[in-house]
Amino acid sequence: MRLTEGDRGRIAEAVGQAERATSGEIFCVLAGRVSSYVDVSLVWAALAALAVPALLIPFGFGLSWPEGWPTSGWQAAHASTSAVAGQTLAVYALIQALLFALVFVLTRIPPVLRWVTPRSIRRARVRAAALQQFLAHGVHVTRERTGVLILAALAEHQVELITDELILQKVDAGVWADAVAALVRGLKAGSPAAGFEAAVRQCGDVLAAHFPPRPDNPNELSDRLIVL
Repeated sequence: MRLTEGDRGRIAEAVGQAERATSGEIFCVLAGRVSSYVDVSLVWAALAALAVPALLIPFGFGLSWPEGWPTSGWQAAHASTSAVAGQTLAVYALIQALLFALVFVLTRIPPVLRWVTPRSIRRARVRAAALQQFLAHGVHVTRERTGVLILAALAEHQVELITDELILQKVDAGVWADAVAALVRGLKAGSPAAGFEAAVRQCGDVLAAHFPPRPDNPNELSDRLIVL
């Protein structure tokens, strides 16, 4: 999902227009992916490697080398217990290694990774990324603590909206649901610029109702969309 310079300009213009009616500040971020989720892939791969071979044994799956390999067809008529145990462990370890590698590679495919990653984990990491951007770009240090950050994470299919201290005190958190819904609609329609424009207008209306513009109303944060 790509944004042209024209799209970015539309979003910046929407932010500027919304901020002219309020002392609040709106900051927008678009992230392709907020986490690699390597740990999620590792967990699934480890679970498969540990569980699948053990689950196959009750169904008669034998843990032994294929006949004739690796001994070129020569076998002892009565193998010792230690030899059989060693062979079984070697086959078990090989199957585990192959399963681990296979599941890890499969879960690195983006649609598969999103499917196997619990929504709670995706939500938590998008929230953490939004907080990081909130702090990194100084949305928390506006003069009256009236900053709003809107972040959309494309790979996670999540939108996060964070408001600063004074807004939290005066505005009910549920009020921002319309802005989030507007952005989600735009993203689902393949038009992130239109989604951000609609969300910014919604936020601007809320901010204007609670935080009218000051006589001196400087633009404290950039109006440009940040793309990660």
